[in-house]
Amino acid sequence: MSNNNAHYELRCRECGRRWGNQPRSICDECFSPLEIAYDYDWIRYLLGEDSMNPPRSIRARISQRPANMWRYAELLPLPAGYEPRLPVGFTPLFKAPRLAERLVGAMGDTKAAAENLYIKNDAVCLPTLSFKDRVVAVALAQAQAFGFDTVACSSTGNLANAVAAHAARLGLKAWIFIPSDLEPAKILGTQVFGANVVRIAGNYDQVNRLCSQIAEERRWGFVNVNLRPYYAEGSKTVGFEIAEQLGWRLPDNVVVPMAGGSLITKIKKAFDELTKLGLVEEKPVKFFGAQATGCSPISTAVKTGSAEIEPQKPATIARSLAIGNPADGHYAIKTIKHSGGWSEDVSDPEVIDSIRLLAATEGIFTETAGGVTVGTAGKLYRQDRILPEETTVLCITGNGLKTTDVLAGVYEIERPIAPKLAEFEKYLQETLDGIEVATESAAVA
Repeated sequence: MSNNNAHYELRCRECGRRWGNQPRSICDECFSPLEIAYDYDWIRYLLGEDSMNPPRSIRARISQRPANMWRYAELLPLPAGYEPRLPVGFTPLFKAPRLAERLVGAMGDTKAAAENLYIKNDAVCLPTLSFKDRVVAVALAQAQAFGFDTVACSSTGNLANAVAAHAARLGLKAWIFIPSDLEPAKILGTQVFGANVVRIAGNYDQVNRLCSQIAEERRWGFVNVNLRPYYAEGSKTVGFEIAEQLGWRLPDNVVVPMAGGSLITKIKKAFDELTKLGLVEEKPVKFFGAQATGCSPISTAVKTGSAEIEPQKPATIARSLAIGNPADGHYAIKTIKHSGGWSEDVSDPEVIDSIRLLAATEGIFTETAGGVTVGTAGKLYRQDRILPEETTVLCITGNGLKTTDVLAGVYEIERPIAPKLAEFEKYLQETLDGIEVATESAAVA
């Protein structure tokens, strides 16, 4: 099978061997992963850049396109003539001043932080409320081009939702393989699209190994196995959007949740490509990785100064990040270290506190991965690894409606009152008295 296109091809990330375009992810020569390489001169031609159309005019042209990820089509591995079916991406980027004040704390420059902290909110990405919709949209474009009628994936949740929904839209059969302890909302959010869901009594790494074996036996398009190089490129659109939404400039810092480690490397690739094409000015950007303490192989490697990943057995409520042996861990470490960034991890109670903090300060309900990102950002500010005056973007990658189970028991079920004004006045006074007591206790503590 082949899918020829003039401006991109598969290349080995280590030995550089070219593989054209086909459904494969590993180099037979050195057994290293493959990724998409581009002919940037050809991309400049596709974008219409010449002496009469300098980069600023190209920026203007892109900005006039529909507000979705397909506005960057020339920088994605899409089949010739591909017509997208869904307006995925171009999610909001906005300042988060109240969150910034809380993360920096009374001892920090809260005014500067409030001006410079941004949220990239993929919790509202179409159609399944996570950044995984981006990667799946690209992967399934190639799946169709390669002639697959069945697509599949191993997933910790968000990818399962995205593959099932996009497959339904395209009329493809879908098989989804998940760990048996996945959040109920994510299982339901996959089943509703008519996908075949296979629950495996094991963790994600075991599920992924099984999928790799199945991919060798069946002519199915596994988005994160034989379609992985194409799938991963969809993550670049997060980086493209951040730069464009900041006024075609790069931030100082990006904080990214890490599971397999691909997203952080692809945002870096996006910034590099925009710089190479002259669409943004070159500047150093520090990349910070966020993980849950109960599954932090990349964070642990960064902290210990290791270049290698030591696999871990996941034990965290942040199931969407629970990959103990991350496929792109090595490259995530390189991205973080070479940028001058860092990696931190947060405990499960810190994840829950951070979910609540983001909701209470900025009105954004994020899933557990977002709690990991926010909690990590707080640690980075306190460690002075991120400074208040620096432009910092926190990547929120999924919606809190997917992981409501982690908040079970956190909030009391309020007793009902009679529909009478006197009853409400009594209830109001009791509530205000309770707030006053809690405030006094906190001040004493």
